[in-house]
Amino acid sequence: MPSLRDIRRRIRSVRNTAQITKAMELVAASRMRRAQQRVLAARPYAEAMNVMINQLGTARREGAALHPLLQQRPEVRHVGLVLLTTDRGLCGALNTNVLRRGTEFILSTPEEMELVTVGRKGQDFMARRGRAIRATFTQLGDRPDYMAVVPIARVIIDDFEHRRIDAAYVLYPKFISTLSQRPQLDQILPITPPAPTDGGQRAVEYIYEPDPRAILDELLPRYVEVQIYQAVLETIASEQSARMVAMRAANDNAKELIDGLTLTYNRARQAAITSEVNEIASAANAMAQRE
Repeated sequence: MPSLRDIRRRIRSVRNTAQITKAMELVAASRMRRAQQRVLAARPYAEAMNVMINQLGTARREGAALHPLLQQRPEVRHVGLVLLTTDRGLCGALNTNVLRRGTEFILSTPEEMELVTVGRKGQDFMARRGRAIRATFTQLGDRPDYMAVVPIARVIIDDFEHRRIDAAYVLYPKFISTLSQRPQLDQILPITPPAPTDGGQRAVEYIYEPDPRAILDELLPRYVEVQIYQAVLETIASEQSARMVAMRAANDNAKELIDGLTLTYNRARQAAITSEVNEIASAANAMAQRE
């Protein structure tokens, strides 16, 4: 059995760890609220733009797509994947689930894969496995602005326009609730037409002024940027939620460990006191017999 000093030292160590995890839980909870507000506020805009762009994707002029980003390639040979993870750990299985889903997608895709990583965890994971990385972006912070994602979208758009890739996907942890975050894989390029509705309604017919190509030149790059920006916000909200839950679980485990160590300490102390009392009684009996 360890000595009383060793048990006291371990109790102090666990208590210090519990203080750290408690502080991290409070910080994550505060950041989580702001991140949730931002992601929920951005969803309506991203969803509305997605609907509009998808409807524009059905538009044709003389049988051809109005813009290169709308063109469906007859043969897909190269696929681009934007993989979003966190820069830091201590957020439970969040990154593990995303990386597992990303690995499954890569292994199940026979076409050549081009990776763009956002977040240090995904970058390190793919680099350790020898995957070639087209570009990597880290340290976006807890409150990135819109301009921070423009370079990410620019890489994907340029590669698609120059036919280095024929399709592009984004994989990120979608924020469902504080206790639930799910890996989400979305195709962002080329724009896919919406599925026909049950009522057989046709897509909205747009009248372009002054010129369809000029309008789409402005809208379609912005669409890709919005989709990636929304994915970044989802990742941040998921990270803070997962970290708060993980730190709360760590704090609870530390309290249980302290209780167990305290019980062990009390038992060891009681055993030591009993042993000392027995020694004193034995010594007193021995002295009485001599007299």
